[in-house]
Amino acid sequence: MVYYKNEEEIELLRQSALILSKAHGEIALLIKEGVTTAALDRRAEEFIKDNGGQPSFLNYNGFPYSLCISVNSTVVHGMPSKYALKDGDIISVDCGVFYKGFHSDCAYTHGVGNLAPEVKDLLTVTKESLYKGIEKAVVGSRIGDVSFAVQQHAESHGYTVVRELVGHGLGRNLHEGPEVPNYGKRGQGLKLQNGLVIAIEPMINLGARQIVQEDDGWTIRTKDNKPSAHFEHTVVVRKDKAEILTTFDYIQQVNN
Repeated sequence: MVYYKNEEEIELLRQSALILSKAHGEIALLIKEGVTTAALDRRAEEFIKDNGGQPSFLNYNGFPYSLCISVNSTVVHGMPSKYALKDGDIISVDCGVFYKGFHSDCAYTHGVGNLAPEVKDLLTVTKESLYKGIEKAVVGSRIGDVSFAVQQHAESHGYTVVRELVGHGLGRNLHEGPEVPNYGKRGQGLKLQNGLVIAIEPMINLGARQIVQEDDGWTIRTKDNKPSAHFEHTVVVRKDKAEILTTFDYIQQVNN
């Protein structure tokens, strides 16, 4: 189902997204060589609960952690573990917050230490693809316009787009309609209206687009084991310019 939000509901989503964005900043403080991905998960859960929220992912369909942490060739849904970050790793941190009845969702791919130039470029282009999609999330556009913008930017730089996993609507439920693919044709799909809240989340691969699922039932990685990047914002469709509820500002303050 597709649910349009009124301004009171969007304000609650905005508050949820602020807690989430600050949680991402707290996680960014810890990302360095030698830190385990489990330590990041513990800090995220602690921070979110201390600020009055609940981790959206914790126990969602049986997922046992607050963060999806995906390192290198893992695309999404990686599980926190004793794995210690190494120089040259990339790590996607995907997190959600449930606050006052509403879910927000956001992901960011970090580099650890010195990245190979082609991997650094992958992160740059994937983040750019996210904002290209957001530019099309305005009243009167269609889902296909958002999808095409992401796909065109990524593929024009020689990267591939994961097709089996998509963005989505969200609000009172973590996953609502519509699906928001990262590939598609302009002018097709649901016509966007004011108050639609969607998570736009490009998942872009350095190699081939094919993916496989690990035996744990969650972890998705690239079939060729080449790196994948993932960035995501929670966005409100507006008349002239989309409103981005989540922000990377707290991450960027750490990185600077």
